[in-house]
Formats: sequence, structure tokens, C-alpha cells
Amino acid sequence: MQIKVKVNGKEHISDVTPMQSLAAYLREELQLTGTHIGCDTSSCGSCTIIVNGKAVKSCTLLAAQVDGDEITTIEGLAQNGEMHPLQSAFKENHGLQCGFCTPGMIMTAVNLLEDNPKPSEEEIRHGLEGNFCRCTGYHNIVKSIQHAADSMK
Repeated sequence: MQIKVKVNGKEHISDVTPMQSLAAYLREELQLTGTHIGCDTSSCGSCTIIVNGKAVKSCTLLAAQVDGDEITTIEGLAQNGEMHPLQSAFKENHGLQCGFCTPGMIMTAVNLLEDNPKPSEEEIRHGLEGNFCRCTGYHNIVKSIQHAADSMK
């Protein structure tokens, strides 16, 4: 089947198979490999992207389901060569180690800060539920999101 989507501001018309996951479509068809596939069950959150303004886990969403939708991936956050404030904050506050979960954490945080521009530490931790990091212990991830929230006022 054919789908038409806008990904990171650019329209794409593609043929997809009925069972192709959105994560696979982004990685394999569009070569947007920043969306990571960690579990294929929506448990880890490393595949999180923004679809029509909401954070979703792309490993359990079919590409066919996003026909006509607008998608933002981690690659689409930087503007005019400048990192998004969350990307900068993760870098500055050591919010990553191996980096595998980072795109999903950042995309989840984008949605969180759009809904709540000044979240408390507890609200950040609650907002990150469903995103797993096996390296950092979350302290610097939370610190990074707080830093970005402060810089985005």
C-alpha cells in the first residue's frame, strides 16, 4: 500500500507492506537511523518519536497507520545547524552514556515539555515512565530535562 507522510518537514510518498512497523520504515526506507529499536514490544521507549504532536513508540505502530500524518524524529529536532535545547542539555549535563536510549528519552522529553514547560523532578520522572536506560541511573537525564526547561522559558 502507499502512504504519504511528512517527516521532519519533508513529504514522503512510499510503498509499505501492511505489517511494516513505523520504526522499520523510518530506519530502512527513510534512512533515519536515530530512531532505535530496542525491544519491539514498546517496553523500552528507544523508538519514541513524535506523531501529530504526541510522543509514540514507533516499534508497535504500523507505517500504514500514519498515512497523512506529521512525524518528527530525533534528526528533525535540530534547526539551522543548531541542536534543540534538549539535545544540548543532554550533552552538557551528561544525560547519556552509551546513547542507545537517548533519542527516545529526548523525544519523550520534547512532548513532556510541550505539555508542561516547567515540570518538577517528580513530574519528569513520571513522564519518562516507559523509557528505560541501562547505563545512567536517570539522575543526569532528569537534570538535563530540567536544564532544557529552564533554557526554553
